[in-house]
Amino acid sequence: MTTTTATAKTDGRTESAGSTPGAARGPRRPGRIRRIGLPYLLLLPALVLELLVHLVPMVMGILMSFKALTRFSIRDWGAAPWSGFDNYKISVDFNAPAGEALLHSFWVTCGFTVLSVGLCWLLGTATAIFLQDTFRGRGLLRALFLVPYALPVYAAVITWAFMFQHDNGLVNHVLHDQLGLTDKPSFWLIGDNSFIALLTVSVWKGWPFAFLVVMAGLQNIPKELYEAAALDGAGMWQQIRRITLPSLAPVNQVLVLVLFLWTFNDFNTPYVLFGKAAPEAADLISIHVYQTTFATWNFGTGSAMSVLLLLFLLVVTGGYLLLTSRRRKTADV
Repeated sequence: MTTTTATAKTDGRTESAGSTPGAARGPRRPGRIRRIGLPYLLLLPALVLELLVHLVPMVMGILMSFKALTRFSIRDWGAAPWSGFDNYKISVDFNAPAGEALLHSFWVTCGFTVLSVGLCWLLGTATAIFLQDTFRGRGLLRALFLVPYALPVYAAVITWAFMFQHDNGLVNHVLHDQLGLTDKPSFWLIGDNSFIALLTVSVWKGWPFAFLVVMAGLQNIPKELYEAAALDGAGMWQQIRRITLPSLAPVNQVLVLVLFLWTFNDFNTPYVLFGKAAPEAADLISIHVYQTTFATWNFGTGSAMSVLLLLFLLVVTGGYLLLTSRRRKTADV
């Protein structure tokens, strides 16, 4: 009789001679741990930088909003007395000067954001659709349209500030001297015209991003859809309405959200264009919080305003994402 399997007792355990030693054992835990921990190890530098750059200042700002922090206690802000919700009460008391000014700044920012985001999306979408057709010079136009987005913000806004000058600015030279559209040179950086100047600069430097995103989204739309629609007699506007815009819905959802966050929080454009004191018509909430914090040295109140701004953006972003996700599920059904 031939024995196919021989057994041997080793350390009180029966082990098959035909099997490889250790084959019945599970995978080595140290190797598994290394495989699982490697992604977290690679993400560790980014997480540390995120903590240092964003989370730590945000936590400190929240703590400062509950303190009576002024110019007299800023040297040792950790020992400043706690004020509870007094800074928040001052910020939302719209009958008081501080709350009234903050509310005015909030409405100015809302109007500015709606107009800027709407115009950026409209110009970017129209230009991207127009440049879908092949013609001579299309590549050059695409490169030129991306110049405002590629330029550094400070260089672009400073250039516009010179163009909006009252005496020797290019805008007044064209509108008044060349075209004769105005009775006299306008003041663009003060008064009510400052809102138009700020909106112009914001749209000029923001619409190329919308153009770039929409142009990338158009590449994923099959050309067969347009050919079939043309055979059915659909014109250009019907194709845009029935094919282009519905196909771009997921892209536009992300694009509008990003433009909204960038525009509502925009600080560089008004600061470089107007300086530390923005006109009342262009008093965005970002520059208003800066003035409250560093011009009047009310660090506690300024921090409370920043926290309120953060909460508002979180609520709007969450509501927007919830609404768009529900619409997407409804459309899929």
